[in-house]
Amino acid sequence: MTREIPTPGDAPLGDSADADRVTNLPATRAAADDTTAPAPAGAPGAPGAAPGVPEGVASSALPGEMAPPGPAGASGLPEGVASSALPGGTAVPGASGAGDPSGVGAGAGVSALAAGAALSGGVAGPGALRPLLDAVLVGLTDGAALRGGPLPAGGPAGVAALVAAALGDRDHRAVSATGEPAAPSDQGHPGEALADDGNRPARGRASGPAASGESPASGEDVLRRLTTLLARGSADPADPACAAHLHCPPLALAVAADLAVSALNPSQDSWDQAPASTELETALVRDLAALVGYDPATAAGVITSGGTESNLMGLMLSRDHALGRAGGHATELGGLPRDLSPRIFASEAAHFSVQRAAAVLGLGERAVTAVPVDRDLRMDPAALDVLLKEAVGRGETPVAIVATAGTTDTGGIDPLPQIADIAERYGVWLHVDAAYGGGALLSDRLAPLLVGVERADSLSLDWHKLGWQPAPAGVFLVRRAETYAPLARRAVYLNPADDEEAGYPSLLGLSLRTTRRPDAFKIAATLAALGRAGLGRLVDTCHDLAHHAAATVRAHPLLELHTTPVLTTAVFRYRPASGLPADADRVNAALRRRLLTEGRAVVGRTELPGRGPGRVRLKLTLLNPHTTPAQVDALLSAVVAAGQAEERDEAERAGEPEEALDGVPA
Repeated sequence: MTREIPTPGDAPLGDSADADRVTNLPATRAAADDTTAPAPAGAPGAPGAAPGVPEGVASSALPGEMAPPGPAGASGLPEGVASSALPGGTAVPGASGAGDPSGVGAGAGVSALAAGAALSGGVAGPGALRPLLDAVLVGLTDGAALRGGPLPAGGPAGVAALVAAALGDRDHRAVSATGEPAAPSDQGHPGEALADDGNRPARGRASGPAASGESPASGEDVLRRLTTLLARGSADPADPACAAHLHCPPLALAVAADLAVSALNPSQDSWDQAPASTELETALVRDLAALVGYDPATAAGVITSGGTESNLMGLMLSRDHALGRAGGHATELGGLPRDLSPRIFASEAAHFSVQRAAAVLGLGERAVTAVPVDRDLRMDPAALDVLLKEAVGRGETPVAIVATAGTTDTGGIDPLPQIADIAERYGVWLHVDAAYGGGALLSDRLAPLLVGVERADSLSLDWHKLGWQPAPAGVFLVRRAETYAPLARRAVYLNPADDEEAGYPSLLGLSLRTTRRPDAFKIAATLAALGRAGLGRLVDTCHDLAHHAAATVRAHPLLELHTTPVLTTAVFRYRPASGLPADADRVNAALRRRLLTEGRAVVGRTELPGRGPGRVRLKLTLLNPHTTPAQVDALLSAVVAAGQAEERDEAERAGEPEEALDGVPA
């Protein structure tokens, strides 16, 4: 049996014992059109933004400022399509079925559908969506007002009580955010609609409207109520005091684009489920390959769920490349060679998904060798060289080097050119995890930090970090399309060979997933509206905020900066009066929980590599370009106040005299 190694543009696979596998990849295309052109007047990114918003970014860019749709009842349907609706809002073109694009009349069976069963697609879909969207927007507004801050107060118990009350869980003995018993709701539990006629035990029997024979609540009422609950009980990254994680506030434009995808529900596993979005993803991947410095004519890639999936794909391809070459057979077909000892080299600060991928791929987490890092959590190239030399000397097989461009905690970027040199010298696959730092490529100021990324064999990007997309919006790229061969797959019901021969493209062999949303659409819409320059201004604004935070920390006697920000993250800690490392760890961990419980702030927590006490740090991950320097200062003041409160409480519990808290004002 022979297996072809595909090159861009190869013809589909002929007869083979592996007839269910595809060894060709989509035909290559010319370089993509430039996406950096300025947005037209009136589009997001055009001049005329509101004060306090970065130049070139419309003031309506974030979801909290999204204008509601047109007035309820405005059909927005083509002329001749009635705006009257079935239960749930499905428009009825006509009693005889005339005008129904499906050719199926609206008969008694259709009119008997339950309320809320309207569909989102077709010419009638927008009319059904309109009142529901209005209910969602009202719920978002009401929930944010009730929350009154970056997250709900009360901690886990308070949120549990809030949810239980909204769901009508009368047996839930939780307390509310204010410490009072949670009041049960008179609204039905979502699960009550599944109640039967009484065959369930009494304790489990539903008691809401559905169980009593009453009509269930309307879709608008349910959506408004549950959306209010969700918004009230969420941590909102659009709030300036929510700055813990790589969890961005999505652009309203991208959220609206995501709505279009949800309404149409395409799936990227076959052309006949997603004609336009198949072409759109192909074009976007080509553009992104050019952005990172790959040749779009020879690169390949796919939109993923995020860095974890992208890192898994990169390490899977590197495993099959290295072990297949060393073992003399295709690893994806024959399995792992028993006589080889595979090794992956990643820094001590690399994302945990590297170890998880090693386990999933059958290599084991112990196959990952941790390379020492410097104070900025960047990989030490000299140490990498030594570890590789020692591994080869022991007869082990290097599978991959994983470099990080933007560590989760500090935003540190490994020295990519030196690491690429080492990878070439040893003939080892280089994968770069740029899930965070890849956003720097949008900024003229920060793009030089990623010089060398174009030499990587594979690459991870996340647009739901420094790209302001609703999750998921990951990207996986390879520099040479032929290295994608192990993922090639033929499924006769999705990408039959004769379809591809007839010109129907397939993305099936580019992803680990089958059913897959066209998440490329929201990214493409954002790039079309803002361009690289518009997004780059957002990146620069957040970078400036991180440096402002660092300056404020340096100037405060009770705060200590760990290192100068590289991207948009400031790492620091509160300094307790005792100065003891163990006290610093305890107080910093506790002050963060205090802020969470009070609903005042969401601040990140991490620990530096090493052993022993004194490694706990706090972090601000600043991804909201609408945040002002004054709001950053207010957030840091809240951290200091919480730290002082923790010290006072500890002293009171220990019965210490007031003078023991010198420097900690009441």
